Amino acid sequence: MTKKVSFRFLPLVLFVLLLAFLLKGLFSDPNERDSALIGKPFPQFQLPDLNSDSQIHTEQTLVNEPVLINVWGTWCITCKYELPYLAKLAKEYDVKIVGLYYDQNHAPEFGQYADIPAIRIEVKEMLARLGNPYQYNILDLDRSLSLNLGVTGAPETFIVDGKGIVRMHHMGDVNERIWREKLAPIWNEINQ
Repeated sequence: MTKKVSFRFLPLVLFVLLLAFLLKGLFSDPNERDSALIGKPFPQFQLPDLNSDSQIHTEQTLVNEPVLINVWGTWCITCKYELPYLAKLAKEYDVKIVGLYYDQNHAPEFGQYADIPAIRIEVKEMLARLGNPYQYNILDLDRSLSLNLGVTGAPETFIVDGKGIVRMHHMGDVNERIWREKLAPIWNEINQ
């Protein structure tokens, strides 16, 4: 009799578990996904500068002072709205910002290759028009660094402290509210 009773409630238990799982997903913020990199060293990489193939950046380029790493692209609509605020942060608050640029259409496995000279012109024009917050731009053409960072799109921003440790990962644009409530407290803490 006890086996019969326990099997009778199995559909109810499964329904309650499924409901709890769905409700958690319904009320969670997709931009609040925790990054596995928080508290860990920035991934190793060796990538060229967007404007100069001979200039190579590595994770060592990022150490010695805190930096915001901003993943972006000219194809990204939200990035266009974010750029003026990032330029303000760089100018008025002396925030060091490094761009991590990738081209959405570069997919050699499908026969699509990025036109680097055209991208450089497009980037230069866009930054001249909307503001240039970047100390420099790392070209992540094959998205190797972006994948190691767990990037799912653009824009995304990482705060890296002076020792090269990832302190924050934000998905979405950086605006005044996000800076004030989420990023500035960590930025101020690591700049003391």
